[in-house]
Amino acid sequence: MNQGGVATTNGGSGSGSVGVRIQQSRRLPDFLQSVNLKYVKLGYHYLISNLLTLCFIPAIAALSIQVSQMNLDDLRQLWLHLQYNLVSIIICSAILVFGLTVYIMTRPRPVYLVDYSCYRPPDHLKAPYGRFLEHSRLTGDFDESSLEFQRKILERSGLGEETYVPKAMHSIPPTPSMAAAREEAEEVMFGALDTLFRNTNVSPKDIGILVVNCSLFNPTPSLSAMIVNKYKLRGNIRSFNLGGMGCSAGVIAVDLAKDLLQVHRNTYAVVVSTENITQNWYFGNNKSMLIPNCLFRVGGSAVLLSNKSNDRRRAKYKLIHVVRTHRGADDKAFRCVYQDQDDAGKTGVSLSKDLMAIAGGALKTNITTLGPLVLPISEQLLFFTTLVVKKLFNASVKPYIPDFKLAFDHFCIHAGGRAVIDELEKNLQLLPIHVEASRMTLHRFGNTSSSSIWYELAYIEAKGRIRNRNRIWQIAFGSGFKCNSAVWQALRNVKPSSNGPWEDCIDKYPVKISS
Repeated sequence: MNQGGVATTNGGSGSGSVGVRIQQSRRLPDFLQSVNLKYVKLGYHYLISNLLTLCFIPAIAALSIQVSQMNLDDLRQLWLHLQYNLVSIIICSAILVFGLTVYIMTRPRPVYLVDYSCYRPPDHLKAPYGRFLEHSRLTGDFDESSLEFQRKILERSGLGEETYVPKAMHSIPPTPSMAAAREEAEEVMFGALDTLFRNTNVSPKDIGILVVNCSLFNPTPSLSAMIVNKYKLRGNIRSFNLGGMGCSAGVIAVDLAKDLLQVHRNTYAVVVSTENITQNWYFGNNKSMLIPNCLFRVGGSAVLLSNKSNDRRRAKYKLIHVVRTHRGADDKAFRCVYQDQDDAGKTGVSLSKDLMAIAGGALKTNITTLGPLVLPISEQLLFFTTLVVKKLFNASVKPYIPDFKLAFDHFCIHAGGRAVIDELEKNLQLLPIHVEASRMTLHRFGNTSSSSIWYELAYIEAKGRIRNRNRIWQIAFGSGFKCNSAVWQALRNVKPSSNGPWEDCIDKYPVKISS
């Protein structure tokens, strides 16, 4: 939940001058020159990316011509030559077999995403702007300045009129009790899991690994224990409960499940990502702590992963990479999103003025690590060449920003708030369609914390845009401070699963969001 501040520090102020700065701003070039440059760059990309193929084609052609010119005497001489070198052939064959055996035994097991589901709250939990502000006024906890501040945040947030808040927040006065918080957690987690098990026809008894992440609500027994009890999961299940890790914890949970699937053969792993709002609503007048009230909404997801080879045929995606960046060693990064008490003793999540700059640094580190894993050779050569020129010859040369559109077909940027989506769109040079899923998820469901990247993927699926071998980049930020990425590859043309979050409203989107 903490990461919501990343998205909203700018959104609340309406300032476009603060944000993730990865590159210097550049003026638009002349149109004709930009068109020529586009085709030159694409041609260079295809040439370099297929360089090995282009080199092998002449060699294969020459070998084919040579073989076609051989007669029976030439073939007989070749056979005699091989007979005299039988020992060498046996040694080479043994080494080859040994190497292949070692590779097969030690290579990472593929991790498949069989399916996932996102919780869709009931309509009576919707919180339109007017009702939200009226309830905030009637609680009597906020002064006029704080009420006006919340109104401005909502107007600039990018949220629509159909987001959801928990039942306890609809009461006047609100009733944020432990029982109400448990009820919210159960409705979200069990709602997502019921749909997942129904769509996949997997029995809960078959689940061998369970990972649950929720930052700000960690009761005893744990949320993972609540799931074990509800579905009567088997006694030897490996269950984990991650807390306090912010909006990027969903990717961390996937990474943990991936590592466990490398150890435990032939099993399923379920990852449940959610956030709990009921007991973490802020009832004070510290403006930096009021922002999460305006952005965070009810939501959650459940993901089914498998390392079974026969699941490849029905799985939607294969996990390619997970890259995690942690800046917690830096004191400013550690405290930039911090749960604390205000002067009146009321608990909330405070946001540092350095938040967006810290997020930018974490993002830069993350994509620098991710780039060599996913970018085509052409982009890596351009980046490396400009880096060497800048270091050795001319310090004023602008660094080359790799084009991640050449590495990924779809982008799921954590829907933390309008500002962070704007900044990533600008600094990664993305097109509006690349951030459409993030903007529409924010508009329809608000900031659902670590589960938002799954609502975004569900949006892209509902639009029918996922094709076989497409690559999807999920990227999220979290308190601590963290920036985490997951890369998936589609195993087929993916259709949305039944009972999806966009099932009855996808035709209404995209909508125009006022500035």
